[in-house]
Amino acid sequence: MYTTLLTSLENGIFTITINRPDKLNALNNAVFVDLNKAIDEVYSNDAIKSVIITGAGAKAFVAGADISEFNQLDAQTAMALSKAGQDSFFRIENSPKPIVACVNGFALGGGCELAMSCHFRIASDNAKFGQPEVNLGLIPGYGGTQRLVQLIGKGRALELLMSGAMIDALTALQYGLVNYCVPQEELLIKAQTILTLIQSKAPIAVAKCIESGNAVFDESTNGYATEIAGFGTCFETADRVEGTTAFLEKRKAVFIGK
Repeated sequence: MYTTLLTSLENGIFTITINRPDKLNALNNAVFVDLNKAIDEVYSNDAIKSVIITGAGAKAFVAGADISEFNQLDAQTAMALSKAGQDSFFRIENSPKPIVACVNGFALGGGCELAMSCHFRIASDNAKFGQPEVNLGLIPGYGGTQRLVQLIGKGRALELLMSGAMIDALTALQYGLVNYCVPQEELLIKAQTILTLIQSKAPIAVAKCIESGNAVFDESTNGYATEIAGFGTCFETADRVEGTTAFLEKRKAVFIGK
């Protein structure tokens, strides 16, 4: 089904592995085609409850875009490429199901942008993050200028964007770019543990948490209004009845996603 990805589904967790280790999992057109198909599956397959995105091998999550494809672009085709990449990453960011980036090794350029589009990030202790596009006379094009500022603040983000410097996993943790830094062999286990916990919660409520959290940075909407609407929606669900009843009865709730 995919030429550049490996996928597996176990215990509701759909793992997407970008599988170009000889190219350090660099993003090219074929990867984006496959990634969009995989996200289609995330949205449409009820058996998928949550998602991990990672890269094949120990060296790289995604070491950037495939620069060999850039020399044939002009301003208009470059803008179209940027728009298409942003659209793909918006679909990840706005997924109603949790998507976690497990960053093993380099997350540079488009790889850092992909990781930042996920709902949160877990880094292995050998991870390195950066937006080195200025070294090519470019800027990030897949949302990196926006999400990096949102995640770590304007001052630190602009320093990294303008210098093209890399930061290691512990610095990324200090900056708030990642939630955890773990030994590489524990990377997927950590993500699976967190996602298993999230999957035990009410799926509609989880989706509304994502929607409301994203609304903080969406200038086209009012985040507080989004929260009010989500709060009301949850009240109409069977899971809300089950959750409040289970609480009052001092038992564990069993949610069904309705």
